[in-house]
Amino acid sequence: MKKLIIGTIVAGGMTLGALQAAAQIRAAPGVPPAHPSYSHTYVPFLDYIQEESEGRLSAVLLGPEVVNLGQMRDALNSELAQVGLYLPLYFPAELPYMSTAAEVALIGVNPHAMASALTEYIVTCAPCQAELQRFGVIYLGSGSTNTYHFVTTRPVNNLADLRGIRLRSGGAPWSRWAEHVGAVPVNLPVGETFEAMSQGTIDGTMTSLADLLSFRLVELASHVNMMEMGTYHATSNFTVTQTTWNSLDAQDRAAFARAANRANADMTQRWAYEMTDMAIAAGQEAGITFSEPEADLAEAFADFAVSDAQTVADLSRERFGLEDAHEQVARFMELVEKWDAIVEEIGPDAVAIAARVQQEVWDHVDFASYGQ
Repeated sequence: MKKLIIGTIVAGGMTLGALQAAAQIRAAPGVPPAHPSYSHTYVPFLDYIQEESEGRLSAVLLGPEVVNLGQMRDALNSELAQVGLYLPLYFPAELPYMSTAAEVALIGVNPHAMASALTEYIVTCAPCQAELQRFGVIYLGSGSTNTYHFVTTRPVNNLADLRGIRLRSGGAPWSRWAEHVGAVPVNLPVGETFEAMSQGTIDGTMTSLADLLSFRLVELASHVNMMEMGTYHATSNFTVTQTTWNSLDAQDRAAFARAANRANADMTQRWAYEMTDMAIAAGQEAGITFSEPEADLAEAFADFAVSDAQTVADLSRERFGLEDAHEQVARFMELVEKWDAIVEEIGPDAVAIAARVQQEVWDHVDFASYGQ
């Protein structure tokens, strides 16, 4: 059985050869330490993996200086990272079934429900599992941002305000929405948003309020419109390489999944709830104007969000040849309804959510065969 080593690797502090010799499992959040995917996902995971495996397993973190989000695919393929945060919307053609569910984003109003629905969908979706196997990775759950908002350097309150405005888009759903209302979507890695806004290349972004803190947008933004524009739940937070997974027995695979499940709920709790409150407070202190959408903007988005789910299915069928795309989208939306009801019942509590996802999803998995 592999023994995994806890620690933190600083770029330049170790050669690659020394890294490989010292650490048997290398975990890559792909983002800076202040980001919730690092601080409240991978950091607690270091403790959870030891606890759930009764000390048999541990992990070492690779900082974004070693592996960032844009490099994650290659890092996993090369085994530089053995578990990492993979974003399917960055590479939709590689995991089309996962990307299809991930693109049904604009309907999202409850972050814990969206993350839990995607987790159940992927774990129980046979074609999803087949494409993950072809890609050579194992999926251990998702997290979600809070709902997206306009974070801009100029007012955005109605449809007229959006015409011609240049907005960074976090993925295809927001690009479609921006184009629909006459804005100009700009595809940029999230880490480049600050520079693009500071240089005036873009007028703002459609994003989570947490980015006010994680990427220092609080220093640049002057306006935030609080209209809810779906969630970014398109995450595979703990994407394990096939070789690493195969080295573990069923008992330690189950421990790995339990640890990841707990950390997934922590991420959503931090990002969607705690950081939202912190970001609003910081924004108000910085003098940012927070506003609500005018009726024409709110109605336009509500109509577009409903129709976009069917657009996703149509596009997946056309681009990727998924003949069952409409059925898959319908199934995912049913799971969203299921988890909306569950989260309404138990509340947005990370421990309770993790326990329910464990009960509803992971307790039904045969870890001798999962990912094989």
